[in-house]
Amino acid sequence: MAHMYTIAALYHFAPFDDPAALRGPLLDLCAAEGISGSLLLAREGINGTIAGPRAGIDRVLAHIRALPGCGDLDWKESESAAQPFRRLKVRLKKEIVTMGQPDVDPRAGVGHYVDPADWNELIRQGDVAVIDTRNDYEVAIGTFEGAVDPRTASFREFPQWWAENKHRFHNKRIAMFCTGGIRCEKSTNFLLGEGVAEVYHLKGGILKYLEEVPEENSAWRGACFVFDGRVSVGHGLREGPHELCYACRRPILPVDMDRAEYEHGVSCHQCIDETSEADKARFRERQKQIALAEARGARHIKVVHED
Repeated sequence: MAHMYTIAALYHFAPFDDPAALRGPLLDLCAAEGISGSLLLAREGINGTIAGPRAGIDRVLAHIRALPGCGDLDWKESESAAQPFRRLKVRLKKEIVTMGQPDVDPRAGVGHYVDPADWNELIRQGDVAVIDTRNDYEVAIGTFEGAVDPRTASFREFPQWWAENKHRFHNKRIAMFCTGGIRCEKSTNFLLGEGVAEVYHLKGGILKYLEEVPEENSAWRGACFVFDGRVSVGHGLREGPHELCYACRRPILPVDMDRAEYEHGVSCHQCIDETSEADKARFRERQKQIALAEARGARHIKVVHED
């Protein structure tokens, strides 16, 4: 049986008085256990996705659960036959998911959690507006039937979008969803602060829905973008068909790699007009160095140290 990597996607809002003091021990443990991926630490908590051997993931999760306020940490797991991350990063941030709204505090209150089994019934009701809080390139490859796409390039744009569009949702109940649930913790708190009376969000996000709801009963259409080497997943969290354009980090299908605009690591049909010839030359050199390293068998988990 082939070796499988365990992937754990997690977030938790907790009061970290000194996140910098938590970073070193967490980074050292992940490195010692052969864990790759990315973890973000901020005064508001922790967020990230990591991958590695089963025993190593268990030890890191135990360490995180022992952090202040993280005893009830929840996470979602899946598996991959290939290591989905090249590097290990543990970064300090102002926010674990950037919304740019200092008054938003999920610990003070969020929308009503809706279990995946109850989600279809809710979103099909006539007085419910369903809003996808993810970025435009994520929505482009899959979303729930009837969902509103704000067409935002980043989560930071959501408050402005709401200010310009809230009139569309007068007397509506609002149901929101995202990949794993973290954006909805902030977006539902934000809407409550904006005076929306009834706000709901999908518990565990799209990933939990795809894990638990049978495909034949699903209201999900397409694939779900994930921020690791799998690029996308479908029902049962099976790896999807998408690849990643390493120039713009957007998902593409294998057929897109046959288009004239595609050059591995340099451009795709979505980004070819977004970069200069100097950028493309730099990308080509980067790809050359990556190919040389892989030819030497030098591919390994790189630990990124950032102050």
